[in-house]
Amino acid sequence: MDAVDIGYLSLVACFLLLAIPLLVSHYLKLGIIHETVVSASRMIVQLAFVGVFLTLLFELNNSIVNLLWLMVMVLAATYSTINDVGLDLRKLLLPTLASFIVGNFLVILYFNTFVVNLDHLFDARYLIPIFGMFLGNSLRGNIVSISNFYDTIRRNENRYLYSLSLGAKKHEAVLPYARKSLKLALKPSIASMSTIGLVALPGMMTGQIIAGSSPILAIKYQMAIMVGIYVSTVMTVAIGIFMTMLFSFDDYGILKEDVFKSTGA
Repeated sequence: MDAVDIGYLSLVACFLLLAIPLLVSHYLKLGIIHETVVSASRMIVQLAFVGVFLTLLFELNNSIVNLLWLMVMVLAATYSTINDVGLDLRKLLLPTLASFIVGNFLVILYFNTFVVNLDHLFDARYLIPIFGMFLGNSLRGNIVSISNFYDTIRRNENRYLYSLSLGAKKHEAVLPYARKSLKLALKPSIASMSTIGLVALPGMMTGQIIAGSSPILAIKYQMAIMVGIYVSTVMTVAIGIFMTMLFSFDDYGILKEDVFKSTGA
């Protein structure tokens, strides 16, 4: 059984629900009316473009084109991560890019080969949505971990330098900060795995059930996806911190100020 189609008039009816938060914002003077309208407008344009583009991509289903699109997604995630945490794009582009490529490509290849058992590993209908879920979660994890890692070292500069002065190697001095940042970035994924199905049904599982898949099949896919998301996030976050460290510290273990944006703190 196919999912019930949502007509354009029905979609308009859905957007009318936005009147509620707009009225709340107006009444309570929250100041988010403009932000809400702009965000909703951007969502419409972006998803409309993606819908048309993915339709063409699925029909073409060319492995090279699919991989090129994944690289576009990775480049966008890399730029977003570095920009959001206030670091210098020129210095940390390559190490951050490498962390996303290694952490996500290895997991998606393993996933499509041994979990989904695809004959065509780069089938667009599986490759792009699943990779997008892995990449989106690792993006959030990297933003949290890298931001916390460098901000904490800067805030505790005297303590960090004191560790170096006592003879600690760079990797020994940064380990407590790296450990804390990794744990902070992974907490949402761990919490999601422990509460999934009990607190809420995730989007992929809900979508499959609405599309006509059996709840058991949807559950199996969701369990596999959650494991893949967690593993890709762990790999990407860990590699992201330690790869950027190669470019962010000098030979004496001192954090370089030029890795931060000139307009940063």
